[in-house]
Amino acid sequence: QVQLVESGGGLVQAGSSLKLSCAASGRTFSRSGMGWFRQTGGKEREFVAGISWSGGSTYYADVVAGRFTISRDNAKNTVYLQMNSLKPEDTAVYYCNGDWKSSDYAGKYWGQGTQVTVSS
Repeated sequence: QVQLVESGGGLVQAGSSLKLSCAASGRTFSRSGMGWFRQTGGKEREFVAGISWSGGSTYYADVVAGRFTISRDNAKNTVYLQMNSLKPEDTAVYYCNGDWKSSDYAGKYWGQGTQVTVSS
């Protein structure tokens, strides 16, 4: 059974940093793209960042570019999202996505999500 488990969320003040982790089990994603999406109540899930299987290419939504960094450790089957200069509008549940293809084409594997709350 494939599982993606996110961790690292929490409550922080604006301007702070958080690092999310997503640990995969049940299969390796070392040859697959991985992504992060986020969702706030009543809105559609939106693309945040994506990374190629090798880690050589990364992609970001405009609203987080320059503040967030996605990375991966294929040996640990884990993907990360370093979030700096957090803003209240970054408040959301953040989801890890396995087999991610593009900002418009998510893979079929999702984690349970981790809550990030940024206070002003």
